[in-house]
Amino acid sequence: MMKVLELMGEIDTKHLRQAQVPENLRPGPVRIIVLIPEAKDAGEAWMQGISHEWAAALSDPCEDIYTLEDGKPLDTT
Repeated sequence: MMKVLELMGEIDTKHLRQAQVPENLRPGPVRIIVLIPEAKDAGEAWMQGISHEWAAALSDPCEDIYTLEDGKPLDTT
């Protein structure tokens, strides 16, 4: 009997799979099943991956370097 734990990850340009697992997970063998999104689902999968990967950076107040008062209005007429 195996317990299921879903992890989001990324396959890099070297064709290596990377994912961070919970700290309470003991070292040992695991079975990995790769689900490849359909072409129509690829955009959604990409968005979820980006939001997961960038979550820490986007929630960091040090990244809030721009305000509504910065810059000049864009004249699009």
